[in-house]
Amino acid sequence: MPEGHVLEFTEVTKTFGPVTAVDGFSARVEPGVVTGFLGPNGAGKTTSLRILLGLVGTSSGTATIGGKRYRDLRHPLQTVGAALEASSFHPGRTAANHLAVYARASGLPRARVDEALGLVGLGDVAGRKVGGFSLGMRQRLGLAYTLLGDPGVLVLDEPANGLDPEGIKWMRGFLRELARQGRTVLVSSHLLAEIQQSADALLVIARGRLVFQGALDELTTQDEHATLVDAPDRAALTTALTDAGVPYEVLRSGLSVPGAEPAAVGAIAATAGIALSALQRRGPALEEVFLALVNGERVHPSAGDAPDPQPDPQPDPQPDPHTDAVEEGDVR
Repeated sequence: MPEGHVLEFTEVTKTFGPVTAVDGFSARVEPGVVTGFLGPNGAGKTTSLRILLGLVGTSSGTATIGGKRYRDLRHPLQTVGAALEASSFHPGRTAANHLAVYARASGLPRARVDEALGLVGLGDVAGRKVGGFSLGMRQRLGLAYTLLGDPGVLVLDEPANGLDPEGIKWMRGFLRELARQGRTVLVSSHLLAEIQQSADALLVIARGRLVFQGALDELTTQDEHATLVDAPDRAALTTALTDAGVPYEVLRSGLSVPGAEPAAVGAIAATAGIALSALQRRGPALEEVFLALVNGERVHPSAGDAPDPQPDPQPDPQPDPHTDAVEEGDVR
């Protein structure tokens, strides 16, 4: 089983002329979990990943894979599988032939082509020309490329783009299985709703700086949550809470008990012999928390110094071919 590696960004800064795309970015990505890399368009995600994969040099700081820079890896394709942005394919080449080119170039056995296509559900169309593939099938072929060397690290940019609902569900389960095997899985996206259904950990970046790192449930604090409870005999429920010294707020949909766990509220009702019709934990909408983080309106301890609120971000600048040596074909 391929071994995962820690991915580490240490005070990474990248400027393109007057534009600072990444600003003192430090983060750590561990093996064995799916880590979502989130941020609005133009936040610096793509530039950070290109730096990690050796496609763009830093202005300062380092990005390493298992303690080594990408260019120092002895077997890159067997260590890191990466798919950034939209993958490009020759429309007249079959799916199998497309992967076979990279397998030969990397000294991999031809059998890995069939294995990789089978893993992503394209085994039955290996002989079909890519020009007839749907966007979702092209996404799967790009994923097959990342798995060609059976790497311990996967770095994926918007892997669910173009997939139908069934394909998205498959992708979530597939990424979780790769992480369960001990691989390091880093998935970039700007959609919190998608990431929260597949990721175990999060990195959130805004204006090139880290604004959150941790588990999904660490986005909010305990005192921001409340238990919503109701009963057919609401008067008896309010009396029981008052007698227990538990503060509550009366809402149209029931009673809100701030900072309390559902189990504690349910125990109070059970002791008083009150049947409940509703009992659930509620907190602030994660989308609102995410937007507050990236807009600088909310600061999380994992971010260190938070960036000041800024206008809407601009798209990530493209690498300057005169200052950044980007070799065509390094990453597909």
